[in-house]
Amino acid sequence: MKGWMGNFKKIFPLGFVALLLAGCGKENLSAFIPKGYGAETSMDLIILSTIVMIFVFLIVMIVFVLALVRFRKKKGQDDYIPKQVEGNKTLETVWTVIPIILVLVIAVPTVAATYDLADESGKQDGLTIEVTGNQYWWHFNYKGQEIQTSQDMYIPAGERVYLDMVASDVIHSFWVPAISGKMDVNPENENTMFLEAEEEGVYWGKCAELCGPGHSLMDFKVVVVSPEEFDQWVEDMQNVNADAEPQDAVAQDGKALFEENSCVACHAIGSSPNNVGPNLTNFGNRTTVAGILEPTKENLVDWLLDPEAIKPGNKMTGNYPQLSEEEASSIAEYLMQLEHSEITPESAGN
Repeated sequence: MKGWMGNFKKIFPLGFVALLLAGCGKENLSAFIPKGYGAETSMDLIILSTIVMIFVFLIVMIVFVLALVRFRKKKGQDDYIPKQVEGNKTLETVWTVIPIILVLVIAVPTVAATYDLADESGKQDGLTIEVTGNQYWWHFNYKGQEIQTSQDMYIPAGERVYLDMVASDVIHSFWVPAISGKMDVNPENENTMFLEAEEEGVYWGKCAELCGPGHSLMDFKVVVVSPEEFDQWVEDMQNVNADAEPQDAVAQDGKALFEENSCVACHAIGSSPNNVGPNLTNFGNRTTVAGILEPTKENLVDWLLDPEAIKPGNKMTGNYPQLSEEEASSIAEYLMQLEHSEITPESAGN
């Protein structure tokens, strides 16, 4: 007993902490707080599967307890053998038919939901975004809109937005837990899914397929705004002037350094299809730097000076001249001033 209590005292705190941590997280990064059509469909299936599993567990435990009580060894029954039920057709029918019914209860709604979430019947009339997965960032091309951007995807609330997805290198997986389920993003074939968000706000997205050393840092955001705000955002993005000179002298120096160090060879501003590196249009309104850092000038300077220390395996490392801290600060000032629209993540849902 003493040994058992010792083990219990070790295990209980660990289990208690695990239970507490299970309740931690961000509201817009949880599949259990659905705010989109696909996520609600998935949640319904989760609830259905949980009910079925609880039902099976309770039945098994009831049968188990009854067997323990009824067929326990009694005094004076050392050689007692309970009545054998092998070959009982009724019992065999019951424990064959019931599992089949339970499987059908789960399978039929799951298959129906799978076809429902793969429906592309409204694609011609809806907004389509071409999504490209890269190590370790996401690129978004708004089809027919002449808009290219990366990392932050803007979509209108209450409307179905179709995503044509392909990878430029290895297999990735596109997942916005609070809005919809996962979809593999492959190098050789295009997969299509749709997002339909019900509420305005900023929703966290993840790559759900191990794709290299920076996989866990391959985050992105979906910014859901009202249809009116989305139309304004589209107009703002279509009117971006990539050659506009910043008003600030430091930012002007940063723009010159940005061009001198051949940053434009990989990073486009405006509707250019160049996507060797993330498109920097509207960079000043991004929710993160490098997908994971707070959007501050200090973090951006750190990224420019040593991207490998922040996101291992990224393709930016070693592909541009070494910058001094002053040069990095000037470039960061220029990039932070790239605010091409008043529709921002901060205004979403407000």
